[in-house]
Formats: sequence, structure tokens, C-alpha cells
Amino acid sequence: MAARSIGTLTISFGLVAIPVKLYSATEASRQISFNFLHKTCGSRLRQQYFCIKEDVPVNRDEMVKGYEFAKDQYVMFTPEELKALEEAGTQTADINEFVPISAIDPVYFDKAYYIAPDKGGAKPYALFAKALRESKRCALGRWAARGKQYIVMIRPVDDGLVMQQLLYAGEVRSIDDIDIPKMDVKDAELKLAKLLIEQQTSAKFDPSQYTDEVSARVEAAVQQKVEGHEITMSQAPETGGAQVIDLMEALRASLERKGVKPAAKAAETTKGRKPAQRAQATEAAPAPRKTARK
Repeated sequence: MAARSIGTLTISFGLVAIPVKLYSATEASRQISFNFLHKTCGSRLRQQYFCIKEDVPVNRDEMVKGYEFAKDQYVMFTPEELKALEEAGTQTADINEFVPISAIDPVYFDKAYYIAPDKGGAKPYALFAKALRESKRCALGRWAARGKQYIVMIRPVDDGLVMQQLLYAGEVRSIDDIDIPKMDVKDAELKLAKLLIEQQTSAKFDPSQYTDEVSARVEAAVQQKVEGHEITMSQAPETGGAQVIDLMEALRASLERKGVKPAAKAAETTKGRKPAQRAQATEAAPAPRKTARK
């Protein structure tokens, strides 16, 4: 089935404008979701909101949104006030700069869209994609949609372009906030670790090699339920805590499982070293006893 466009957009940089179509790069429909049901009759449940203070149900037309600025203290906003604060959608991605693709840490990646040329945009689209590909750069800009403003990165992929929403700096935690102890790495350990990496290195990422086994199990269980069969769930084995292991032995064992025999540890040379001398006695040996003459 051909992909369906979810919207249109204009990429603007300098005096160049490229009309494009947006396509979702991911499938939310692939996710398996469950609903809450009444256990006795199997009917679906309806969510109900209650006022904490009065302990009474509240209808939708009695609700307003509020921001908690202090403990249990709120300022309320009407729907009209919130609407006025939204960013007006321009349907344009304004490019601000170009940076090396490697300069963007993937930790900032958010939702991704494929973009394809719209009517009249095939030639500038092809030119833009080729220029980015050969310069090994991506375009950074802003895109306003759905009342929000997003940072977007446009990068080349295969024969097309991907528009990647990026997180703002305030949405990404710094790794400096995590306590990572400093450890000394021995040269022998590093050598074996690099060798293990080389043995498991692929030329490129092939996502088809990875499947969601959990989703497959859930889908199979759902199908069995639909067909009226009972399912027997095996209890997952309990896993203990982290084990203290010999790092060198673990690396060697990992390599051997890959069919690689790591070189034996070189014996320490004793050349040039003086052999250990025995400690000399500090006390003189007792003189032999004299025998008395008769």
C-alpha cells in the first residue's frame, strides 16, 4: 500500500522555496494497546474525574486548565487564553543554518518524517538533497505546527530527505548529572575489547535483523484468546543481581564464543633482572663444642 501524505510543507532557505509533502516515518498503529474493562461483564470503562476538595464527579464543561506555581496553588487559564498563546502555524520550515550531520547528538532526536517533493518541487528538492549529501551537512531550522514551534533537522537519506524534530536543550538532561566513577583501563583489557568489537562489526545497520519478540508473543496470545483458546503462561526465571566477574576472562570467553582464540598472555621477561639473593645470616654460627680430654 502506498504511503499517504499527512500534510504539506514549504522548505525555505535563502530565496529558495521547496514545496514538499510530509509522511510519517513511524507507525503508531503497530503498537499494541489494551483497554480497561469491567471484570464481571467485560464492558469498557469510562474515565471519571473527581474534585479532590468536594469529592464529587466533575463534567467536562466544568473543567479548566491550571498551572501549579506553588504547592496546591494554581493559576487558571481559559481555552481562549491558551489558544492565544499558541504558535500560529506557517506551514513553512525556515532554515537557519547548516551543520555537519555528525554534530547533532542523536539524544536530541524526536519524531521523524519523510519528505517528498510536491507539485513543482521535484527539481529544487533533488538539488537540495544532493547538495546536503555531498557536503555531508544537514539543515537546521524551525517549524510551527499544531500550536507549537519545533526545531527541525533536514538530512539526506538514500535518495530522499528526512525531517527530524529535535528536542530543545532544556528537554535533554546532561550526562554530567549522572555519577560515573573514573576507572583505569588496562591496555590488555582494551585490546581484547577492541578485538571483540571488530568481530561483531557490520558494514551498516540492517533493522530487519531485529524483531519485536514481545509484540509477537502478545499478538499470538491475543489471537489465541480471540479463537477461544486458553493460554498457559510460563513463569519467567528470576534473575539475580549483577555478578562480580573477572573482566579479562569474560572478554576471552566472549571471543572464544565467536571462534576467535585470543593470544596467550605474554610471559613477563626476566632478562636483565638479577636473581634474588638469599638473605645472609646476621648471626654467626655457634662454634663447635670442645671435647674434654681425659
